Amino acid sequence: MDQIEILPYSPELNPFFKSINQAWVEQFFSIEPFDQAQFDSPEETIVIPGGTIIYAKLGEGIVGTVGLHKVSDEVYELIKMGVAASAQGKGVGMILAKAILAKAKEMGAKKVVLYTHSKLAPALRIYEKLGFKEAELEEGKYCRCDIKMELDL
Repeated sequence: MDQIEILPYSPELNPFFKSINQAWVEQFFSIEPFDQAQFDSPEETIVIPGGTIIYAKLGEGIVGTVGLHKVSDEVYELIKMGVAASAQGKGVGMILAKAILAKAKEMGAKKVVLYTHSKLAPALRIYEKLGFKEAELEEGKYCRCDIKMELDL
């Protein structure tokens, strides 16, 4: 099997951020206005305000992506972790998650938070293996999320 390579943010890869994430959001939920804004303008909504996006490359194709949204100088939110259906079950999600946590530390994060849903079992297993713990979910943060998790770095 080819090695999974992690690529840093590049505007040329934005179409993969949209296509990979749009696929899973539409499969399990529906696109919300904040999703559409992030898909259409990831640089303006995520990168310029102080976050980043990374990509996983397998062979010649981009097969995964995940973002970090800056909440404060010490807190980042892990957002939009997605793996293409063709690459699921190959460890791409874990590699992406570890890489984005390393990037969060590099960017000065002391804590990473995420919001997810209980029906996204593969993602939950990754988060738990990495040490994320369930936290109190704020009312109205995201309509589709029923779990908040945090990790102190």
